[in-house]
Amino acid sequence: MNIGYAAGAFDLFHVGHLNILREAKKNCDYLIAGVVSDEMLELTKGRLPIVPLAERMEIVSHIDFVDEVRAETVVDKLETWEQVRFNTFFKGDDWKGTPRGVDLENRFAEVGVNVVYFPYTAHTSSTKLRAALAALTPNAQ
Repeated sequence: MNIGYAAGAFDLFHVGHLNILREAKKNCDYLIAGVVSDEMLELTKGRLPIVPLAERMEIVSHIDFVDEVRAETVVDKLETWEQVRFNTFFKGDDWKGTPRGVDLENRFAEVGVNVVYFPYTAHTSSTKLRAALAALTPNAQ
């Protein structure tokens, strides 16, 4: 059985998130969506999500092609693999060819995990949505 894992913040859920999860399910038998915890997002991105973890997990759990949802509470994806034991890791192609992406591919190759990239939805992203919201509410944080 090919177990796939797609990790993301899934904050301000949008069509890019949906596309990655849909495409991931087409490439595995069982899809686990790892929803990055609030604390990990603050640590890795320097900001808290707008939508809290429990709500993001609830949203993702109701997507038909997601078989399981788990909170991702560690930075190291290899540590997540040790807990979950997936065969395929899915990521947006904005990571492809970057130092972080190459490192991820090399580390996963050592344990037999294939990294599959899907097109990043450039026209819609949480970053762009967050900027648009900030522009509408200049006094908000």
